[in-house]
Amino acid sequence: MIEWEETSSGLRVFDRTKTEVSIETDAWTPVEDGYDIDRPLDETVSGRVSELRLPPALVKATELETGEEYTHGGDADPLDLPPGEYLLNLSLNVKTYLRFSGAATIAKTPDYNELHVSFPDPVPVTFGFRSHHEEPVDTVTVPPTPAGVATAVTHLSSSHKVTGPDRSYPTLRGHPPRIDLGDETDVPDRVRDERFDVGIELVVPDSVEYAFVAAPLAYYLQAELRVEDRRRPVLRAPESGVDRRFGSLPRFQHEAAALLRRTFFMDCLVRNAGEYSWDLAELSLLDDVDVDAAATYAASPAEQLATYLDAPYERIDDDLPEWHLAMHVTPRAENAASLPYFLDKLSLVYLPESTDLEKDELLNKSIDDFYRADPDRTGSPRPSPAAGLVRKGPGPVRSVDRRNPVLHEGQVNGWLAEGVPIDVFKAVPDAYENRFDYFDRDGGDIDVTVVLNDEEMVDEHETVAGIYEERAERLPIDVTVHEHLSKAELADVLESPHDFVHYIGHCEEGGLRCRDGNLAVADLDRSRVQTFFLNACGSYYEGRDLIEKGSVAGAVTFTKVLNKQAAKVGVAFSQLLINGYDIAHAIQLARRRIMMGKDYAVVGDGTHQLTQCDNRYPITATLEEDGDDYRVEYTTLSMPNIGGVYQVYRDGDEKPRLHGNESAFTLDEPELLSHLERAKAPFVYDGDLFWSEELSAKIRGS
Repeated sequence: MIEWEETSSGLRVFDRTKTEVSIETDAWTPVEDGYDIDRPLDETVSGRVSELRLPPALVKATELETGEEYTHGGDADPLDLPPGEYLLNLSLNVKTYLRFSGAATIAKTPDYNELHVSFPDPVPVTFGFRSHHEEPVDTVTVPPTPAGVATAVTHLSSSHKVTGPDRSYPTLRGHPPRIDLGDETDVPDRVRDERFDVGIELVVPDSVEYAFVAAPLAYYLQAELRVEDRRRPVLRAPESGVDRRFGSLPRFQHEAAALLRRTFFMDCLVRNAGEYSWDLAELSLLDDVDVDAAATYAASPAEQLATYLDAPYERIDDDLPEWHLAMHVTPRAENAASLPYFLDKLSLVYLPESTDLEKDELLNKSIDDFYRADPDRTGSPRPSPAAGLVRKGPGPVRSVDRRNPVLHEGQVNGWLAEGVPIDVFKAVPDAYENRFDYFDRDGGDIDVTVVLNDEEMVDEHETVAGIYEERAERLPIDVTVHEHLSKAELADVLESPHDFVHYIGHCEEGGLRCRDGNLAVADLDRSRVQTFFLNACGSYYEGRDLIEKGSVAGAVTFTKVLNKQAAKVGVAFSQLLINGYDIAHAIQLARRRIMMGKDYAVVGDGTHQLTQCDNRYPITATLEEDGDDYRVEYTTLSMPNIGGVYQVYRDGDEKPRLHGNESAFTLDEPELLSHLERAKAPFVYDGDLFWSEELSAKIRGS
C-alpha cells in the first residue's frame, strides 16, 4: 500500500512501514490523464514538470519503441537521452518508475547526494510506485501432519509474480500466505489460481523434518511438495528428464541448501538476458559454466532446472555471495505457521543442533572474536574482561544458560527451538505477526523514546539521544527522553505506541529497575513498543516477554555487563539501528567493539528494520592501509533484498553487483576523504567501528 501527498517542494511518497521517498520538483502541476506503466504497481501519480530531484539511485532507462537501454549508476557524468518514449526504473526505498515522452538529461550532483532528471521544456510525466514491504493476503489451512505441511508449502509460492529467472528479483516475490492448522485442508481459490504449475515436484519421506527442510527449495522452485512412504527425497521434472536423488537427513538439509543456492544464483545471472537486465559485474561467470543466458532464459522452468543441474556450478560458487539467512527450527507442526515469514526472506531451514557451552569456552570464544576483528591486537596483552565497573543494582541478576549452536550456511542465523544459543537471534513466533500491527499506526513520524533509569550511565544516555536527534534532521523522527521513571511511568511507556524504546538502567530477577521498585514485563497488559534495546544486566527474559506481549524485536543481554562496555554497545547499536540496519546486523556490528560481545543478543524477528537507510541498502565497509593508499571493501547487509543489485557511487567504471558480494577498490588519501564525506556508512578500521564522519576526522588527524 502506497500513499502520497503534495508538499511545498514536490511530492512525498510513503508506505505503511514509514518508508518514504521525497521528490522535489520545479512547479509540479497535477494532470488527470497519465501514461500507462506495464509493471506491478501500488499507486501512480501524474503531473507536468521541467525538472525532478530525487535521492541518488541506480537508473535504467528503456526506450519503449526500440527497446534500447541506457543505465546511469555510480558515475557522476550526465546521461543525455535523445527524444523518445521512456520508462525509467529507479532503485529507491520505494520501488519507483518514471514514464515520459521526449528528451531528458539524467545526472547526479557532484557530491552524489541527489539525482536530477531534467527536460528541455515542461512535460507530462507519470510516476509508478510499489512498496518493497508486503504482508500475507490469504491463509492456507492444513492439518498438523507432514502431508498438511507439504500442501501448505506447495501453495506458498502463489505469491510469486513470475516464473523463471526473474523470480530471483525480490520485488517479484510477494509475501507468502499465512499457514493455519486445522482439522481439514482449506486452500482459497485465489491461492490455487495464482500458483504457477511449473511441472516440478519434490517428494520427501513422510515426516515433518523432511517437509521443513525441503520448504525453501520447493518454495523457490515453485515445485509441488509431496510426502510419501520412501527413504530418501527425490526432485523430478518429467518434461526435462530431471530425476535428482538426495541423501537422508541430516545430509539432505545440506544438499537442499546447496541446490537452492545453485538455482537462485544461476537465475540471478541468467535473468540479465530478459527485460529486467543489469550489466552485472558477475555476468562473466556464465562463460565459466558454459551456460547460454538467452537460450536458458527462454526455456521452461523445468528445462532451466536441468540446465543448472548439468552446469559445473562449483567453478563459480566461491565468486557468489554468502547466503544471507538460515533458521534453525524444531520440526513440530505448530512451527509451520512461521514458515511463510522465513520463506519471504528466502531463509534456509536447518534442524537445530547445539552443545553445552562451558564458562571457559564462552570466554575464549568471546575473546577470540574480539581479537579476530583486529589481528593487530594479538600483539598486546589481553585485558581481563572483569576489569571495570559492573552495572549493578540492589537485587540479583537473572542470567541465561547459553548453548553452542552447530551452524552451517548463513551470514545471520535464527533459532526457533529449545535453548538459548550464542551467535543467533532467538526467534519468537509471535514477533512475525506482531510486525503487521505497526503498519497502520496513526502519524507518519518514527517515535523514539530514551529512558535513563541509571545515573551512572548518563554518558550513554546523552550520546544516544544526540544520535537520534541528529537522525531526525533527515527523517521524520520524534525523540522523547525520560529519566528516573517509576514502575507506573515505565509501564505507561511500554504500553503506549512507540517505534523504539532504548532503556538504560538495571534489570534484576524482579524485572526492570525503577525508582520505586522493579517492573516485570509479564505484568503488562500489552506491549505497544515496536522495537527496543534493554541495555541492562540480564535483560533477556524481560525482552522475550516484550515480544510475547506485542513487540517485534529487540536487543538484550544474557548476564551482568560492564558499564563502559554497555555504553560502547549502546551507542554503536543506536546509531546502526536508527540508520536503517536490521536488528541482527546492528547488534553483530555493535558488539564487536567490546571483548565480551557474546553477552548481547537479539530476541524476536532479527531481520526487522526500524527505519530506511540513506544509502538505500545498509552496508558495511572495511578500510586497510595499502602503502600510501587505502584499500576499501564494501558489502551490503540487506536481508529483504537478496537477489537485488547495488552499486557504489564513485568515479570509475564500477558495475552493479549482487547483494552480498564485495566491491573493492583502492583510493589515495584525498580520494578517500572525498569518498568518506558522502559515504554515510560504518567502516571497520584498525579493529574498531567508525562512521564515515568519524573516520574522516581520524585520518585527517593522523
